[in-house]
This record gives sequence, structure tokens and C-alpha cells, in this order.
Amino acid sequence: QIDIYSNSCYHYLHIVSVEIKSNFSSLYLNSLYFCELTSMQGTIKKLTDKNFGFISQEGQEKDLFFHGNELVGCTFADLREGDAVTFEVSDTPKGPAAVKVSKI
Repeated sequence: QIDIYSNSCYHYLHIVSVEIKSNFSSLYLNSLYFCELTSMQGTIKKLTDKNFGFISQEGQEKDLFFHGNELVGCTFADLREGDAVTFEVSDTPKGPAAVKVSKI
């Protein structure tokens, strides 16, 4: 079985193979995931004093959370509200978040 999922944020490829021995005493399940994140652009909407902030994306109602640890090529102190950034979107337990955030 091969499942492919794609949207504007990321592409997933999921490959599953199942082997059942003739006596049905053993079952083997192999699963391989491949995820490619797509770089996106947005604007720093809000920065907090706790090393995280929010990015607005054109055409999206909901802002995207990011943590200062996800900055690449700059520090949190280098950012200002209104700055243009590139980033990738990752699914986290708390929902989508921006990762690999870079100032343009």
C-alpha cells in the first residue's frame, strides 16, 4: 500500500508492506514515512518576551506559532513585528507550528 498526501505546507509518502507466513503464526508489518516540508513565506505578527511569537500568512485566518529555538540565521532579538520570514510547517502535538524560521 502506498499513500501520498500533499498540501501547500508539506508532502507525505507512506509505504506499508505486510507479510503473513503460510501458517499465519507470524505477521510482519513494515511502514516507512517520508515527509518533505515546503518552504513558505509570512510576516512576524506578534513577538512575546518568552521567546516565541506568531507568523501571519497571506490568505490564512489563523496565525502560526513559532518558538525562538526554531530560528535559523538570526536570533530572537533580531526580529521585529512586520519582518518578512520564510519557514516550514510541522505538525506538533499542539497543532501546526513554524520551524526553520529565517528572516528575509
